[in-house]
Amino acid sequence: MPKLVYERIAETAQVLKTKTTTLSRAADTFTDPRYYPPRDADKETVTAYFLVMVAMDHRLSRPGRPYEAVVDGERHHGADLLYRLGALKLSQDPDFFTAKRLARITARELLEWLCIDDKCPPDPERRTILLRDLGQKLIKLYDSNPYTIIEESKGRLNGTPEEPGLIQLLGVFMAYNDPVWKKTMLLAKFLERRGILTIRDKDSKRVPVDNHVARIAYRLGIVEVEQHLKPLLEWRREATPQEDTLLRTAVREAWHLTAVKAGIDDFTLDDTLWTYGRKTCTPEKPQCTKCSHPICTMQQCPFLQLCRNKQLKEHLFHNTWWY
Repeated sequence: MPKLVYERIAETAQVLKTKTTTLSRAADTFTDPRYYPPRDADKETVTAYFLVMVAMDHRLSRPGRPYEAVVDGERHHGADLLYRLGALKLSQDPDFFTAKRLARITARELLEWLCIDDKCPPDPERRTILLRDLGQKLIKLYDSNPYTIIEESKGRLNGTPEEPGLIQLLGVFMAYNDPVWKKTMLLAKFLERRGILTIRDKDSKRVPVDNHVARIAYRLGIVEVEQHLKPLLEWRREATPQEDTLLRTAVREAWHLTAVKAGIDDFTLDDTLWTYGRKTCTPEKPQCTKCSHPICTMQQCPFLQLCRNKQLKEHLFHNTWWY
């Protein structure tokens, strides 16, 4: 079983405490019209857009096959490209995000939307299934109105069978059935920042755990894995779904404790961790002393003295729609 290393968590929190102003400034409002609905969009449109986009926001690039292209003279990579194309679709064909359209989407339609030349997201058939499932269940369970999910949650992230929260309500959709809640927490972050969701149980917030935040956790040693799991972090074999769930649950709770000790909101911490892992603390050649991220000082990684092993990577688990 992976375990949380409380001493390391406390040390990491101490570093983050010195960066609270920078972290707060880095918090995204998700209003950039290149990627998101305009500020004056109604709550139903905003909810539908993010529900659909987060449903597909997973594993966009594979080794040797980056999802990267130029749109309107600007190069975009991975999630940036996905949301750039999403915003264009919303402006050109807003009805696309309705439950009726999603329920009958085809793989061909998906590829026509998300491919730029030969740059396409992997697994278009699976992504099509996820969107069709989303549309069909919205029609059946919510009279085609995704905002009803927000109303039924009553501001709860984690509820009970009698009073379900967002985790339980979204779990019915295939795209949101990750046992570690990555997409659910990402959607909650988007909707909270846009003023659509007011979260009552703020202690239920968690960092949406993907490969980037997992990699940083392993390198800092806030999560320690047993010897037989080390090959996963060295990319010598792929994790099973059960191993992935155990590992990411440990990472999720380690970052939550870190956020609590540092006095930082989990979603605010995620903004920094995700960009830092994506652009600075990368799998290969992390920029430890040539760091350009806002949390770096004099081009030096703030975690340099805490980093146990910069050769460690996130655990290998490509074949998933969870994250």
